[in-house]
Amino acid sequence: MLDNLRDRVAIVTGASRGIGRGVARRLGSVGAVVIAAARDDHANGVAKEIRAAGGQALAVSVDVTDPERIDHMVRLARSEFGRVDVLVNNAGIVRDQLALRLTPADWDSVVETNLTAAFTCARAVLRQMLKQRSGRIISLGSVVGQMGNAGQANYAASKAGLVGFSKALAREVASRGITVNVVAPGLIETDMTAGLSESAHDAMLSQIPLGRLGTPEDVASAVCFLASDEASYITGHVLAVNGGMYM
Repeated sequence: MLDNLRDRVAIVTGASRGIGRGVARRLGSVGAVVIAAARDDHANGVAKEIRAAGGQALAVSVDVTDPERIDHMVRLARSEFGRVDVLVNNAGIVRDQLALRLTPADWDSVVETNLTAAFTCARAVLRQMLKQRSGRIISLGSVVGQMGNAGQANYAASKAGLVGFSKALAREVASRGITVNVVAPGLIETDMTAGLSESAHDAMLSQIPLGRLGTPEDVASAVCFLASDEASYITGHVLAVNGGMYM
């Protein structure tokens, strides 16, 4: 039961579409207060959906590569709702290219958005979580960070880095009742996968023992579990949601 998430205040970055949108909607449906963060005003839609369904949600415009905007987001959450209980680091980008052709700019932009921003967001919420002696930090990794993928050296490095960062942070804050975990999705039905060619789609599908792509809801279920009291004895863990693609 996820009733214990009712009235918990949860920040979700990259909440405007795909997995982030699914996570925000799911958290809202179980009673959490959702701070839906995305670039520009793109999170307004999901915040409106959550409120229309009877939940509580606030959309915030945030570029996760800007520490000042992240600090503003956390201050807003605290001023509006008094606390932050859950952080979901979901914002991410891809700039795919074979390593020999990968530019330093494309390496830096992916690492900055996918990895450095997770550190910046975690640091911004930790003071409040340490004070209240509770909290959940959940970062969205990837099966690519576990098994690698040609043409995604920057993306794989950023997602693998999330695992190391989360395990180190988990050890640092465990004594204060804060858990830190990673959810590592496989091939999920999102805008990113919609752009795959039929041959690429079929090739990846053949690697999935369960024989289907995952959905944002599959990932959202894992995130909500780790955010709940049912997962209070789980920290420093990587929860794979990949249909058996990587075992």
